[in-house]
Amino acid sequence: MSTTAPARTGVAEPPETPKRRGSKRRTAAEGSSFTSALPWISPALILILVIVVFPAGYMIYNSTRKISQIGTDLGSVGMANFAQVFSDPNIPKIMLNSVLWVVVVVFFTVLISLGLAQFLSKPFPGRTLVRMAVIVPWAASVVMTTTLFYYSMDPNYGIFNKFLTDIGLLDSPYGFTQNASSALMVAMAVAVFVSIPFTTYTILAGIQAIPGDTLEAAKVDGAGRWRTYLFVILPQLRGALAVSVLINIINVFNNLPILKVMTGSIPGYGADTLMTYIFKVLQFDRQIDIASALSVVNFGIVVVIVAIYVWAVKPMKEV
Repeated sequence: MSTTAPARTGVAEPPETPKRRGSKRRTAAEGSSFTSALPWISPALILILVIVVFPAGYMIYNSTRKISQIGTDLGSVGMANFAQVFSDPNIPKIMLNSVLWVVVVVFFTVLISLGLAQFLSKPFPGRTLVRMAVIVPWAASVVMTTTLFYYSMDPNYGIFNKFLTDIGLLDSPYGFTQNASSALMVAMAVAVFVSIPFTTYTILAGIQAIPGDTLEAAKVDGAGRWRTYLFVILPQLRGALAVSVLINIINVFNNLPILKVMTGSIPGYGADTLMTYIFKVLQFDRQIDIASALSVVNFGIVVVIVAIYVWAVKPMKEV
């Protein structure tokens, strides 16, 4: 029996170039590296799944269920919980408060920290003690610090009211923590106070990483202090600023203790942000399903803000 050889097309296979062989070797090496590293990173991956992924998934699941006040799952309701959330007449005011809360706190935190970090980068007597003192608001309990400010603002026995009355700025004591607008502003001041240490040290680390030759070259070229800061130092703080701003946005947006202590006793929702509103819906109304839907909305807003910020700022981009 004769066999017929397959027809030759006349098109030869291209030889495997060194570049292609190198690419295949790199892919194989990367796969091998990941496999060998898997036993070492698996505890961290499991921890992320248990602490982050599972709670987030369960929260999303609860947001689509009807849950009674005693926690009984009464079945799926689809997107009805979200429809109820967005039809709530309090939501526009709460969203506006949330935006103002984040923008004001992050802006003043970064602005003050830039000046403080620049000051702490200069040699002066007692600099080490001053640097240690800056850490105190960060090391202390946030609830304790906020409670201290809360009682100092009390119109009857608060030291702050007493001081303002004695120097003539106030004719009579004012209830800063009893009015929605003023309580929210005081909460912003406390949030800036406790956020400054982390931001200052992050920026200070960025300043100390700037090569001295760069600053010396700017000085030789005739650049003054402000021009050196604006066009030499500030651009090289891109990474430090990007990280500090991003972490502050996330922390401030999700902050509950400061607002809970400072505005928790005010009736209504005039001083509430999304986080405090979720707390009230969960604690006082016992609406677990609505609180879950609000939490999903809160989580989605944070993810969108972070994504837009990272896309616009590109914190890992070289200066």
